[in-house]
Amino acid sequence: MLVHSKGARRAVRALFLVLFLPLFALPLLVIVAASFASSWSGALPSGPTLAPSRALAQGDSLRALVTSLVTAVTASLLALAAGTWAALAAQRLRPRARKVLDALFMLPVAVPSVVVGLSLLVAFSQPPLLLNGTPQIVVIAHTVLVTAFAHQSVTAALTRLDPAYEQSAASLGARPAHVLWRVKLPLLLPSLTAAAGLCFALSMGELSATMMIYPPDWLPLPVRVFATTDRGALFAGAALAVALMAATLLVLLAVSRIRTKASYR
Repeated sequence: MLVHSKGARRAVRALFLVLFLPLFALPLLVIVAASFASSWSGALPSGPTLAPSRALAQGDSLRALVTSLVTAVTASLLALAAGTWAALAAQRLRPRARKVLDALFMLPVAVPSVVVGLSLLVAFSQPPLLLNGTPQIVVIAHTVLVTAFAHQSVTAALTRLDPAYEQSAASLGARPAHVLWRVKLPLLLPSLTAAAGLCFALSMGELSATMMIYPPDWLPLPVRVFATTDRGALFAGAALAVALMAATLLVLLAVSRIRTKASYR
């Protein structure tokens, strides 16, 4: 810690708790409490019940959760593949061309996501690429929005990677493809898993672009949470939000275990 005296450290910890609890922890705890409540008569939800949480077992809610998981996993894998390939290819480019490539990948993040959704809706509404009204356009939108984070994460990892490993393998006669698969990618595995987890979390919570393009038969859970709370069903919406948080955290914990094992390797 940058603060060395005991009194200053205690003050920093107290300030952290004062800021963290009301701004981050308390709102999430209120949402969890609301998912098991039937009324809101005071500052906090009241009337404990399992009725809102039972909505998760319904076909539409469960289908929306599965839709979000499938979309997030597919978009994360595509983003990780595209971002990693671009980061590896950018190593052979000149600095100016590398900056242009980085700017192109960051462009979807620099503009509002609703603009990305509208642009895809317009671009894929006519043949030969008629994807409007299909699940594929939702996956493409999520991939476009999260690829920048995968690209930046892998790029940062490549700058920290010691080139001695690659040079040693090449000096022993290993071909470039063998060096890539047996040396470079295993060394990048912790960063790859971290990028995959970040892409998955961002995709699971994406709403603005999805609202523009989702078809009726491919309804992700964030859209269902918004629609449920917009109709006034606050407690049912809270239960869906808790399910979304729980599913995201479980996948991130699994990715974290993979990252830990990769780091030990």
